[in-house]
Amino acid sequence: MVEKVITLENISLLDFLGSENENIRQIAAAFPQSKIVSRGNEIRIQGRAPEILRINDVINMLLQHFNRFGHITPDHVKEYITLEGVPFEENQRNDVIVYGNKGLVVKPKSANQRKLVEAAFKNDLVFALGPAGTGKTYIAVALAVRALKNREVKRIIITRPAVEAGENLGFLPGDLQEKLDPYLRPIYDALSDMVPSEKLKFYQETRVIEIAPLAYMRGRTLHDAFVLLDEAQNTTSEQIKMFLTRMGPNSKVIITGDQTQVDLPKRQKSGLSESLHVLKDVKGIGVVNLSGKDVIRHKLVKSIIEAYEKDEAYKMEKRDEYKSRKNKDEGTA
Repeated sequence: MVEKVITLENISLLDFLGSENENIRQIAAAFPQSKIVSRGNEIRIQGRAPEILRINDVINMLLQHFNRFGHITPDHVKEYITLEGVPFEENQRNDVIVYGNKGLVVKPKSANQRKLVEAAFKNDLVFALGPAGTGKTYIAVALAVRALKNREVKRIIITRPAVEAGENLGFLPGDLQEKLDPYLRPIYDALSDMVPSEKLKFYQETRVIEIAPLAYMRGRTLHDAFVLLDEAQNTTSEQIKMFLTRMGPNSKVIITGDQTQVDLPKRQKSGLSESLHVLKDVKGIGVVNLSGKDVIRHKLVKSIIEAYEKDEAYKMEKRDEYKSRKNKDEGTA
């Protein structure tokens, strides 16, 4: 028998260990041949060396997750132990997308995030759909950085439509770039996690990494590039068609969007929804749907999404009942 002690420093024990040490008990249940005990800020592990190494790796990954997102749930514990039934060692070997700054390891944190990674490897065009906080943009940026580091592409192009939650760009101070920067901030944040600051600055200056509004894509051919269209639910039919026809040789494209968060003017159809319908029978296009189960933000975000989904389902049910009643009344008139 071998013993290892992990000391938790500068961390909220309740948030990390879970209520009544639920998170640690789940790890213990996954490794029944070892003994795992939590006392104070120490986790004491006793067992055979190979299994202790596996438990140590799980706990270290959970610590990285906690330091980044501020909370750990039993679902997170389960996903780090095993993902879609794949053995833990295989997860460790194959799931890393890219190694970021300060030891950050970027890898899928849910089954659907892994499906997104697999779809991107298999297809040149992928639609990643889902609510806020599911990691679709973050994973897409990581895949782009990986492709650039591996010299699979020569540049990264990231674009978004300049439409945001009822706000008007014209009322913001500064030139166009200064107006757009707040809208592109999630992209910059993701890149700064994965590319050293000086290198990121150099890449932007030399246009190896280009972040620009969607309107700047018109008339271009995007070749030898990993291209990400973010917030695609806010594109018009004309815009997304223009973007899709920009694909050039040796290009990878990921389109992300949340079809429940359209900020276009009323009565204007989302180009994302239309493109999914038009392209549904085209081979070589991947579509991945993420859900509230994939949310890796504050635990309340998942509850908020579930509440809205429940409300939307209720409204659809009432609309269907109204239509059915109306058709019945018209039939008997």
